[in-house]
Amino acid sequence: MMIRIYLFLMAASFLAFGIWSLLDPTGMAASLGVTIGGENGVYEARGIYGGVSLGAGFLALSGLIRPRMVRPALWFITTYMGGYMFARIAGLIARDVPSSRFLTFVGFEMGCLVIAIVLLTAYRPK
Repeated sequence: MMIRIYLFLMAASFLAFGIWSLLDPTGMAASLGVTIGGENGVYEARGIYGGVSLGAGFLALSGLIRPRMVRPALWFITTYMGGYMFARIAGLIARDVPSSRFLTFVGFEMGCLVIAIVLLTAYRPK
């Protein structure tokens, strides 16, 4: 039951963020204190934040619908959030200084990673 709740919450989060990023990439970025620049900045933000988040949301949703997709969905979330955490730690080592507001977002990502690892480890298909 916990896995289903987690996948539902992750699907809702990814889909909401993906739709927002697709429809208003500059507004989404601004809310994070990020400025999109360059000739292809908005186009790239739609693709990365919008497209990838929508794909992740649909994969998490597939884990709710099809039991055989639970493990792939949990693995994806683990690697996706793990990649973020790796890059965030590398940024801190490189002496990047994120805002305290942005650290809340990082805390969300870390929580998602830890929960995904715990659920993936505990998952025993029927």
